[in-house]
Amino acid sequence: MLKWLSSIFKSKSEILSETDIMKKFLVVGLGNIGAKYENTRHNIGFKVLDELSKSQEFTFEDAKLGAIASFKYKGKSILCLKPATYMNLSGKAVRYWMEKENIPLENVLIITDDINLSFGTIRLKTKGSDGGHNGLKDIQNTLQTATYNRFRFGVGADFGKGRQVDFVLGEWNDDEMQQMPERLKKATALILSFIFAGVKNTMNQFNGT
Repeated sequence: MLKWLSSIFKSKSEILSETDIMKKFLVVGLGNIGAKYENTRHNIGFKVLDELSKSQEFTFEDAKLGAIASFKYKGKSILCLKPATYMNLSGKAVRYWMEKENIPLENVLIITDDINLSFGTIRLKTKGSDGGHNGLKDIQNTLQTATYNRFRFGVGADFGKGRQVDFVLGEWNDDEMQQMPERLKKATALILSFIFAGVKNTMNQFNGT
């Protein structure tokens, strides 16, 4: 009876049932909530997770501080998160779900747009500066470390002086949209490799492709 009650309590308090914390992962796609942001460059994190949800056949549900979904892949348990805190407060949602699900920092992957990379270029790093990105800046401040895995998806820098905000909050052009399906497929492959093969092997295989 006590064992049954314990299992019921755990199912309500935790999404992932995995007890081995090294088999638990948190994949976070950064973006802003709302229809007006849906197809903007700044929301590539959301877009990548939506593609992952199609390939792995899972759906997102609204929860505390964001939309979440979970799936299993080759013996690993993964929680996906699209924060609902807006970009500038992303760290709050990341920390909450890390602590709630007891997921180690080395098993967290943050997906973000990057103007310093040409469109579609993907790069995985284990540490670094926020590069002026407000989402990464808040995550770094909240977690009190710059050492965390970040998946940078290049959006290019085709904007004039003082037009950066308009550019990243602008929508993809026709050429980018034509290339997007192949780039999203590559992005989901990187995520699955990170989960199964580890960060170093994934960096060697995917960085710059």
